[in-house]
Amino acid sequence: MADCKKLTKSSDKIVSGVFGGIAEYFGWDKAIVRIIGAFLIIFPGNITGGAILYAVTALVMTDPTQGDHSDDGDSVIKGEFREK
Repeated sequence: MADCKKLTKSSDKIVSGVFGGIAEYFGWDKAIVRIIGAFLIIFPGNITGGAILYAVTALVMTDPTQGDHSDDGDSVIKGEFREK
């Protein structure tokens, strides 16, 4: 299977890691993405809408370590079975 990139929050966070995660996903500079993102939230005049969109995105995007079980090796659940 090909190496599949996943859009996750950045571990290098300013607020919640959304813009940093977008920058890492596309290979862009984090500072520029954060400046453009802040400008797009503030400039259109609807700061509340931009803040709500950012909050929803922060809730939907996973943390970089959450949900990544690709290093577990086997996908078999290991355990011990005992008879009663």
